[in-house]
Amino acid sequence: MPEPSPYPVPPTDPARTERRLPIVLRHAWYGLNQAFRRRIAQFGVTPDQFIVMRNLAEGERAGLTQSQLTELMGSDPNTMAALIERMESHGWVERHPHERDRRARRIRLKPTGRRLYGQLRDIALELQREVLLALPEERRDSFLEDLGAVAATCRALAEESHDP
Repeated sequence: MPEPSPYPVPPTDPARTERRLPIVLRHAWYGLNQAFRRRIAQFGVTPDQFIVMRNLAEGERAGLTQSQLTELMGSDPNTMAALIERMESHGWVERHPHERDRRARRIRLKPTGRRLYGQLRDIALELQREVLLALPEERRDSFLEDLGAVAATCRALAEESHDP
């Protein structure tokens, strides 16, 4: 058996590239995002808007603040503000004064947004089912748990790496 080379394999080697975590995660995310985007395009909703709807539907009954949504989605405040404004203009969400913080507003799904979310959720669950068919049934739950652990570690490492 030949001895392994002490030099890194060039990134153009497909056998090595496919096993690199960032590349594999990027390909998985991109493919999933594009498949979902195409399936929900007829509703005029983006995947990010769906994620806002999901967080609002699953969040506190009183609604979530823009800061909470920003954190949940790993986004930035300006992007979230623009996203919420577009969703509000479509009549999917509404803002209400926060009960304790005069600067904050609670964002809630309107009935139209809640109905739309229900339709989109069915599409999202079907897509997830189709994607997970790539794995043997007995490995699906552990795969999602392992992926969750990887995601949590990535978030923790990003927090540790904040610039002072």
